[in-house]
Amino acid sequence: MRLIKNSLVLLNEELVKKDVLFDEHILSIEDEINEECETIDGNGLVLIPGLIDVHVHLRQPGYENKETIKSGTLAAAHGGFTTIMPMPNIKPYPNNVEIVKEYLELIKKDSVVNTLPYGTISIDESGQQLSDLEGMHKLGLNWFSDDGVGLNNHEIMKEALIKSQNDDFIIACHTEDKSLCPKGASVYESEYATQHNWLGISNKVESEPLRNDLEIVKEVGGKYHACHISCKESIDYLRKAKKDGLNVSAEVTAHHLLLENTDVKGPNWKMNPPLKSHEDRMSLIEALEDGTLDFIASDHAPHTIEDKNKDMSEAAFGIVSLETSFSLLYDEFVNRQKRWTLAQLVKYMSYKPAQRFNLNKKGEIRVGNDSDLVLLDLNRNWIIHKEDFLSKGKNTPFDGWSVKGKVVHTIVNGKSVWKESI
Repeated sequence: MRLIKNSLVLLNEELVKKDVLFDEHILSIEDEINEECETIDGNGLVLIPGLIDVHVHLRQPGYENKETIKSGTLAAAHGGFTTIMPMPNIKPYPNNVEIVKEYLELIKKDSVVNTLPYGTISIDESGQQLSDLEGMHKLGLNWFSDDGVGLNNHEIMKEALIKSQNDDFIIACHTEDKSLCPKGASVYESEYATQHNWLGISNKVESEPLRNDLEIVKEVGGKYHACHISCKESIDYLRKAKKDGLNVSAEVTAHHLLLENTDVKGPNWKMNPPLKSHEDRMSLIEALEDGTLDFIASDHAPHTIEDKNKDMSEAAFGIVSLETSFSLLYDEFVNRQKRWTLAQLVKYMSYKPAQRFNLNKKGEIRVGNDSDLVLLDLNRNWIIHKEDFLSKGKNTPFDGWSVKGKVVHTIVNGKSVWKESI
């Protein structure tokens, strides 16, 4: 057993001073607990449930030069994430039982946080033939995605959604129609892009395939999740789908909540979908607050320096974000704007993803839940330095940003997996 004493604990959306006794599960939450066991002094710190990220890229197997399971999960712990869900665009693709068994063994060996991977919807993310969804589901995979490419084969989508309804798993989609996107396009289509001689990507590249997907959900049912929504048109389609009672959810990333197209300075601001207009960003914030968007995910996408140190048209899409998302969002929306409470932010980053993805003993601090816990110093001002990242990826637009609120200790299943050196 272990004991955290004297911290302010986030309970029922309020901060209250409590002691928390735990092993793999939370055993007791009381005003004062005196127990002969290892004690962690939480004086001056805030205790929250571990953060949950349903959209990360760990790159291993196949692209270990960019990230490994070990480095990526250490980065997650560093950022306060105790549960992450890696996307399946790795090599070999996890699309059948044999490959998934080996993949799960690798995760078991190297991961320091709860790592719950996706399998592919279609074989090799080709969009041509359905993967063995039932076989992978029997191994414990409960979500499937062809993230990185749009699944625009409507018949395959129908098959996948029907199976998701029958077997109760989630189909998560990166909605993108590359036929609507000029070759070499790298940023949002705007006057700002034209001024910089960058080819632009319009909102319909994302919103039109999303509209098609939602029409299929309405026709055949199923459990659908939309990845990294970034524009107002997509929000309009999602709002209608929810009004119609469809079983759909959607995420938004920290960077789409914080940055706009006119912030782009080079390849470290290049991501897919691209940063959009001020109007789009405000629509995302409002949609998260009114429940049209369900929660926040990172889309942590590590790349080598060589991948990014290219012309905008050729540089890789994506940024790293596991180690910065919480502090950036806390500083902007809780500390500076006072627009959200800490409880709201934690709901978006822990409770709501736990609810949607059926992680029944995660997402809130209560007796019987898993001991996935994070201690925060919310009074700490610090500067983001990419050299301090535990991720192999250093591709971030936030290098040098000053923020308030820092993760100082991360506990997974009762064990400390990262804590700040003092």
